[in-house]
Amino acid sequence: MKKLHLLSNAHLDPVWQWEWEEGAAAAVSTFRAAAEFCEEFDGYIFNHNEVILYKWIEEYEPKLFARIQRLVKEGKWRIMGGWYLQPDCNMISGESFVRQILLGKAYFREKFGVEPTTAINFDSFGHTRGLVQILEQAGYDSYIFMRPDEMDALPAGDFIWEGYNGSKVMAHKIEGGYNTNMGKTREKIERWLSDHGDRDTGLVLWGVGNHGGGPSRIDLTQIGELMAERKDFEIIHSTPEAYFEDLRAAELPSFAGDLNPRFVGCYTSMIRIKQKHRQLENELFMTEKMLSAAALQGLLSYPSNDLYEALCDLLTAQFHDILPGTSIQPAEEASLRQIDHGLEIVARLKARAFFALASGQPKAALKEYPILIYNPHPFPVKGIFECEFMLEDQNWNEEFSMPQVYRDGQLLPCQPEKELSNLNLDWRKRVVFEAELAPSSMNRFDARIKMLAEKPLPQLTEQDGAFRFETADLSVVINAATGRMDEYSVKGVSYLRKDAFAALVLADNEDPWRMDTIAFGPVEGRFELMNEEESGVFSGLKNPLPAVRVIEDGAVRTVIESVLTYGNSRICQLYKLPKQGTEIEVELRVYWNEKDKMLKLSIPTVLEQGDFLGQTAFGVNPLDREGNETVAQKWIAVEDAAQNMAVTCINNGIYGGDFRQGEVRLSLLRGAGYCAHPIGDRPIMVQDRFQPRMDQGERSYTFWLNAGELADRRDQVDREALAHNERPYALSFFPSGEGEPLESFIVLEDERIQLSAFKKEEQGDGYILRLFEPTGSGGSTTLSIPSLGIRSEVSLKGFEFKTFRIQPASGTFEEIPLCER
Repeated sequence: MKKLHLLSNAHLDPVWQWEWEEGAAAAVSTFRAAAEFCEEFDGYIFNHNEVILYKWIEEYEPKLFARIQRLVKEGKWRIMGGWYLQPDCNMISGESFVRQILLGKAYFREKFGVEPTTAINFDSFGHTRGLVQILEQAGYDSYIFMRPDEMDALPAGDFIWEGYNGSKVMAHKIEGGYNTNMGKTREKIERWLSDHGDRDTGLVLWGVGNHGGGPSRIDLTQIGELMAERKDFEIIHSTPEAYFEDLRAAELPSFAGDLNPRFVGCYTSMIRIKQKHRQLENELFMTEKMLSAAALQGLLSYPSNDLYEALCDLLTAQFHDILPGTSIQPAEEASLRQIDHGLEIVARLKARAFFALASGQPKAALKEYPILIYNPHPFPVKGIFECEFMLEDQNWNEEFSMPQVYRDGQLLPCQPEKELSNLNLDWRKRVVFEAELAPSSMNRFDARIKMLAEKPLPQLTEQDGAFRFETADLSVVINAATGRMDEYSVKGVSYLRKDAFAALVLADNEDPWRMDTIAFGPVEGRFELMNEEESGVFSGLKNPLPAVRVIEDGAVRTVIESVLTYGNSRICQLYKLPKQGTEIEVELRVYWNEKDKMLKLSIPTVLEQGDFLGQTAFGVNPLDREGNETVAQKWIAVEDAAQNMAVTCINNGIYGGDFRQGEVRLSLLRGAGYCAHPIGDRPIMVQDRFQPRMDQGERSYTFWLNAGELADRRDQVDREALAHNERPYALSFFPSGEGEPLESFIVLEDERIQLSAFKKEEQGDGYILRLFEPTGSGGSTTLSIPSLGIRSEVSLKGFEFKTFRIQPASGTFEEIPLCER
């Protein structure tokens, strides 16, 4: 007999149109009702996922929690999915996906003794292809999703989803939604039977949760009647695993790609949440690496409980109505508060690790100011580093105290720059210098003071309406009349067209999802340079000021500042141009006061026939080339194989962008409403009162642009992006001189492979290393931990990641499953 599986569930958003307390209340009441139905109706099975909801039940209604534990043992309640929650499935890193699964599975094993094999993300707004390899390595063989709602590229509703590195899982795209209105489930089932009577097996989801109710008595009664009436189909209450077990014998078509796009406004809405999320992701994973190195060298005890609390803050922020920016304003504020809670925990732990790892550093010599920088990465990091410190005494004379940075007695390229403090006194110092940091170790520098008659003035000046910056490898022209970049050339080859880094204002609407489109536009205007009077007023000065000016210039870099205006909004834009190398840094401080408009940053490359690519979870994804909105993580690239050229751009906290005919347009922010989307012909938002809009006020962004030969850019960009996001930590600190000097703790002896995680295992005394090949070409490396006597060759296929365990007591190093079993 043909079989129809009914999957009863209750989709419960912890926050959305409500705050988390209401989400917790809905979870308690829905779970209580579901438990009653499980006990009352023979054969009925209730399915639910998401640790965060079960933790609420465990804390707020422990008797109900114990009741659910009994129902799970009896097979009447199914733990499905097994993740911490249903996150956004495009913007979180591969390592974050691992943690969603790792914490989720550990919780459900401990509390219920179960481990699902079908992953569930009913409501997430699209799904990265990089998820497939993660699912397979985590022990999942199948996946259920719903969005995109329409996707013509899919070969069928049931298919084999192919990920990177040959990974595969069975996948089911939900038809007709995961929910039902109360009393309408029988109609939904009969509609499926009418449309798909020729199928041997099928799956229908029903239940609503806090979208309007849960499994109801009337629905269960009507379903029971239908089960008895139908003789051509066996209709059963079921589970995800049971459905895929029946599907396993079928020959399913394959699909190799991501499941996008859907709700493209979500790549940019509530940019503060996205930037804070990225910051916590970076700081948490970097601090784990520092703590692990310190703990394995006997310098401190690994703070597992504190890190777990911060990790829960991160995983909650990844929920698919928090990170995408589709909740109400109080939920936004609560989420920012929670991310800040995680950041505060991590900041304290990072300081603990830093001071422990400073062990063995020699005392400072007389008249020297030590600068210590810890590089958490197992490879050298070369770049420009900054640090502030106080002079031993205030200098009230008219002369200038010039900081100079030395390493092992050798003077490094360095320069003073404006410190963050605004005390107009020669006392606080900010020094910028070039260096290469040794891997996984504390790097020591010493600043000395040279007295000058006055502070050196910038040498670069405007000539013929432009600032022309040139080195042996780099040529940059900033137009003094527009504040935009008219030339960016590397080793004599031009990579950008004129008017680069223009801030464009596009037409938009109130909907944070943008349910009506997959592309933004048209362009309504752009930020233009202020006049000298406006520039002076905006800059808070007593006098007019040129709107484009050199504000720093020295042996390390030149910094050019421009100030621009559009409507009620302003931008201060910095170009940081290096004296060595070809990577330029562009920093924007945006003061945004526009509604129903979007801000994009234009980077027109010369690669008009180029391919557009972006980083995704444990992979690189080809992106749309026709102007549709796309999503990527820490970097994007434009590549042209025929010309052997590539332009890369790293960011510190954006995800959206588009590309057409060589022009990249990075999405910075929107002026949308909170939790508003089209409903029929009604206005998106009520028209009788003031309504606050998201992302009004000050926002900041940093980008790192580089260009060169295609293979070189592809090999280097992933490590560059990691080093900019998990930035080595610098602090001026006078060490005691006690203890033994520490060497590099862990080293990867290649130029590409990444260390995704270095942390203590969830259970036990071992430490976890996760390595990833980021180019798609495959490769090998030698991993070395000298203090533990470990030296091992590791080979990885293209985009493959592997998990390893170190047992410090025995000095063993072995590959293990992702879930640390």
